[in-house]
Amino acid sequence: MEFSAEMIAGLVQGTVVGDPKAMVNDFAKIEEGRPGCISFLANDKYEHYIYETESSVVLVSNNFEPKKEVKATLIKVPDAREAVAQLLQAYEQMKPRRTGVSELAFIDPTARIGKDCYIGPFVAIAEGVEVGDGCVLHPHVTIGRGAKVGDNTEIYSNAVIYHDCKVGSRCILHAGCVIGADGFGFQPTEKGYDKIPQIGIAIIEDDVEIGANTCVDRAVMGATVVHSGVKLDNLVQIAHNDEIGSHTVMSAQVGVAGSTKIGEWCMFGGQVGIAGHATIANRTMAGAQSGIPNNVKKEGQAIQGSPAIDGRLFWKASAVFKQLPDMWADMNRMKKEIEELKKKL
Repeated sequence: MEFSAEMIAGLVQGTVVGDPKAMVNDFAKIEEGRPGCISFLANDKYEHYIYETESSVVLVSNNFEPKKEVKATLIKVPDAREAVAQLLQAYEQMKPRRTGVSELAFIDPTARIGKDCYIGPFVAIAEGVEVGDGCVLHPHVTIGRGAKVGDNTEIYSNAVIYHDCKVGSRCILHAGCVIGADGFGFQPTEKGYDKIPQIGIAIIEDDVEIGANTCVDRAVMGATVVHSGVKLDNLVQIAHNDEIGSHTVMSAQVGVAGSTKIGEWCMFGGQVGIAGHATIANRTMAGAQSGIPNNVKKEGQAIQGSPAIDGRLFWKASAVFKQLPDMWADMNRMKKEIEELKKKL
């Protein structure tokens, strides 16, 4: 599919600077631009590439003023990053959706499959499963008995939804993610560890995206709940009976221990660890590798470190930490001088 700069500007409410008939049929990073591609500039440190790029069209923000000649046609928009996201979404929606059921799939006769679904080879759908309209199940997906999947959800290869769990509409579950495995529940005894049956479920609400090899464990009793709009990166662990508030995002290797309640619109950087039975306020922002051992009560707080403290205090303390060896040496020197003065007195 080919689009002119003029057509693209109409889609993103932009203004063309250059040739409105310039045609593109692909996307490229600005530093890797090729004729026929559209790129974008949203960070000043990449500005030098705009004077060299071979891309035919470049999206830029309204405040961008070139310092020298630019060969590419520019489309000026309020926010270049937001505009390219709109274009990528439109491009994805234009791709033809596959439908039909592979002869190599297994679907239990009691399962109910919605209209216009695609079910790939070696998908296994157990008894009593409900799959909504327009779903895409890639090869080797497994859905356990009694589980439910909403409309227009896409599940990639080797993802597993355990029995009785629920996944909402318009969700994306990436390869290898597991919804509803047993929580880590064991009772220590003199002979070892007795398993505590995990009889609850996991519920994934609408518009959630879950990354590859991420796990959302089922509850001991009741439900582990991931609320609408949550985005989880690859290799994230959500433990039993957790509740993740709407529109919260977590980067790779975040781990949330059991029975923790996380608020809405929170942001967690890579490798953040959160202790069990904690309550985290709405809009909390935790920097990478933060350790959160207890409740965060103040909404909108930025925290960092382990144990996590106010972000500004953490960076001030970090600056001091680097000076501790010199401070220690100075302190020992001063102690010796004080002792010598005492002797003289």
